[in-house]
Amino acid sequence: MKACLIGCALVASAALGGCRDRASADALPTASVSYSPDRISFAPTRLPLVEAATGSTQPIASILNISEPLTYGEYKWDEQGVPNGRIWVLVNLKAQTMSVFRGMNEIGTAVTLYGIDKKPTPLGRFKVLGKSEDHWSSLYDAPMPYTLQLTGDGVAIHGSDVKEGAGTHGCLGVPLDFGRHLFETVSVGDEVLIVKDATGDKPTLLSSG
Repeated sequence: MKACLIGCALVASAALGGCRDRASADALPTASVSYSPDRISFAPTRLPLVEAATGSTQPIASILNISEPLTYGEYKWDEQGVPNGRIWVLVNLKAQTMSVFRGMNEIGTAVTLYGIDKKPTPLGRFKVLGKSEDHWSSLYDAPMPYTLQLTGDGVAIHGSDVKEGAGTHGCLGVPLDFGRHLFETVSVGDEVLIVKDATGDKPTLLSSG
């Protein structure tokens, strides 16, 4: 199986199967790529762009090299050699994935749970409003470790038992160890972009070349 594109979060034209879709780097024929055991890097003149619904774009310089699809409870985190930059998070609900970027480089990705039934996870751009390492939900009488608050009415990212068939009441549940990495990395004010399907019109994956 070939390595895949955009950290389990952005899915280009053809999916690769497995638990959560990742798109083949070949889906971007105009993007010049180089491979290492840990990372896929793009040529500076051929950087792919994430385009948000607001019309703004974010260039991507490199992504984690994951040769097999991640399954429930799995994640990868590797920031070795990644330069400083602003932290931002991309969530693709259809692919059920979350990717964490430092500047133009992906440093973490995981399968995530999302809201089901009458309490779906909201879409859009959010800022991290607050952090609580040992949060306890009074509404659901349950622990929500490594909480990153996204809305005033309780939607958050938090550590969870990520398993097949599970869902949330609107929050984004991530594997506990991934949640710890995320909590230690993300600051109040950092951006989280939640999209329904990265294969749709927007956001999309473009090539700057």
